[in-house]
Amino acid sequence: MRGHLPDESPGFVGRRTELERVSAALAEHRLVTVTGVGGVGKTRLALRAAHRAADRYPDGAWWTDLSPLDGDRLLVALVADSVDLSDHTPGMATTGLCRRLADDRLLLVLDSCEHLAAPCARLVTELLAAAPGLTVLATSRSPLGVEGERVIALDPLPPSGRDAVELLRRAAGEDLPVAGPAGEICVRLEGIPLALELAAAQIRLQGVEAVRDQLGTRFDAPPEARFDLLAHPERVWPSRHQTLRAAIGWSHELSAPLERLLWARLSVFRGPFDLASATAVCVGGPLNRATLPDALAGLVRASVVRPRDGAGRHRMLDTIRAYGATWLDRTGETGTVADRHAAHFRGLARRAETEWHGTRQLRWYRTVDAHHTDLRTALDRLTRTDPDAALDLVGSVAFAWSCRGRLREARDGLEQALFLSGARGRPRARALWALGVTLVLQGEFGPAQEISERCAREARYAEHTEGREHEDRHTVPTQRVPGGPPGTGPGPGDLTLDAAALAGLLALTTGRPMAAYVVVGHVLDAVRGGPADSAESAARLRCHLVRVFALTGLGRLAEARDRALALRARCEDLDEHWVRTALEYQLALTGLLEGDPATAAGHARAMLEGTRALGASLGVALGLDVLATALAAAGDGERAADVSGTGEAYWRSTGQPRRDLPGLRALREKYTDTVRATIGEPAYEEIFVRALTGLPQDGLDRALRGPRQT
Repeated sequence: MRGHLPDESPGFVGRRTELERVSAALAEHRLVTVTGVGGVGKTRLALRAAHRAADRYPDGAWWTDLSPLDGDRLLVALVADSVDLSDHTPGMATTGLCRRLADDRLLLVLDSCEHLAAPCARLVTELLAAAPGLTVLATSRSPLGVEGERVIALDPLPPSGRDAVELLRRAAGEDLPVAGPAGEICVRLEGIPLALELAAAQIRLQGVEAVRDQLGTRFDAPPEARFDLLAHPERVWPSRHQTLRAAIGWSHELSAPLERLLWARLSVFRGPFDLASATAVCVGGPLNRATLPDALAGLVRASVVRPRDGAGRHRMLDTIRAYGATWLDRTGETGTVADRHAAHFRGLARRAETEWHGTRQLRWYRTVDAHHTDLRTALDRLTRTDPDAALDLVGSVAFAWSCRGRLREARDGLEQALFLSGARGRPRARALWALGVTLVLQGEFGPAQEISERCAREARYAEHTEGREHEDRHTVPTQRVPGGPPGTGPGPGDLTLDAAALAGLLALTTGRPMAAYVVVGHVLDAVRGGPADSAESAARLRCHLVRVFALTGLGRLAEARDRALALRARCEDLDEHWVRTALEYQLALTGLLEGDPATAAGHARAMLEGTRALGASLGVALGLDVLATALAAAGDGERAADVSGTGEAYWRSTGQPRRDLPGLRALREKYTDTVRATIGEPAYEEIFVRALTGLPQDGLDRALRGPRQT
């Protein structure tokens, strides 16, 4: 099945009637919104309904969790990412998403729309108009208000029914009878699932009778006295929402003082967090490195914090997080903890950039991806409070974001930080380089040329300034490579090398291999003997990579192959993935140009393994094209058609038409025409379309197998 839905919760109980209503509505309406009070089970019902209906949608069911968003600026980017659209196209943000969905029949689930109701309504209206085969299932505390919307109002579980007790029983892990204390608990909590789960956590700790007695004391009080802090009316079931708030407040009261303090401070995290991040952000006062782990374990036992996965990450439900945020504000720590959060993720971004080149590259690449939501939260905070720090953060992670296909987010963050920050030197040069790479990948060659020139000027300024600062700190001036250690010979540093690599990349993508060869050759010749001459310089590796591609474009294939093999060997010694993957693509292209399709196919598969590990959909699309060409050149028409169809699926996920390097386009067209004639046009098209409409991941798995393993 195409698409992506999270695994269903094992705690789903009852809801047979509601599930039938949602399923029937999805069959008749293009927008169905499940509304209800927070914690009533909207997400669980929508997820169960989506799994149940998924087979009706040829292009799958796709899930988007909107709760991490704080504002609508990244709404379209998040939705695009959730439907595997790594949009590399410029222009209006919704254009690529509309194009991606235009011809598909799929179900898009938008979970937790309430804090973005108006932006969600506008986006859904545009998508439904552009994609006739699209159905949207939304969850929100109130309707979106879009024309044609079918609203399903979700009530809590019947308080005196068996389903409420069954949910309590499963969550508590105990065999609780319907009558007696368990039934009384369900009635007092009005059958609200989240409230029942919080009570179940206390049952595990205290026993059912003790919990019943405590709830009796609290919930027999007048409603306004249950939860004074957040007793705000809601448009949907205000009394029941007040009950949930009271249940959360009760869990808060039962928590130890350090647990309550940690609960409040953890509210600054918008995405999943691990113990290391929680420690870095939340320590202070009595909550220190020694006491925090026990406090976190206590919140987990109380179901306030929930394990996210097996990698030690945790999450906090949005309703519970909002409660903690209010207490954080009450203590006067909101700004302080938010600044600490931003500083932590700025530091994480800088470490990721520092260790990008070398044995831990893949680990840091995945770390940046795992913490993406909180990196964006930190960037938003710094953009408002410290634009220079924002420039530093986004300059550190933007290249990784672009590799992952998050070009819009990288460009948006870079342009905003460059505009607001007055910082000069290394941070600005680095950010300009990352922006230039992003623009090239988007095909915005005119703006990329301007940014490339600014990057080169800023690199010269930065390295000259750093050189002057170094000499001022020493009584005996020494000549050095700007950006390198003292005592080295004069020459360009890593910033100038990266500026040259950007200029060379731009020249390559605009069909000027000689210009690319000259610009990187000039700085590589100048840097000999300096620190950037070491293989540990990521910028120098990138320049060598550009020179290898330039040699290929100039037809100097033997020299290009020899240089590529030597550079790849060094990358293997360093366990460097990004440059090595690009080299495999170049070696595949060289094999094709030299008439060796078997060698080309081997390098193409190695490139695909690398791009899959990096999650780079554009790289996968490029690799599939060169593999399909190699298979066609070898006369394997059926496999060539299959790989080509899969390649087209990946190209569509980038939001743009196929792009070839100039040397590949003619070969691809030539060999494809030959195998089409060999196996017949109808057979080729049938295989191509079957791969295009199947699961892209399955097609990639087939492409990576050898011929006898198909």
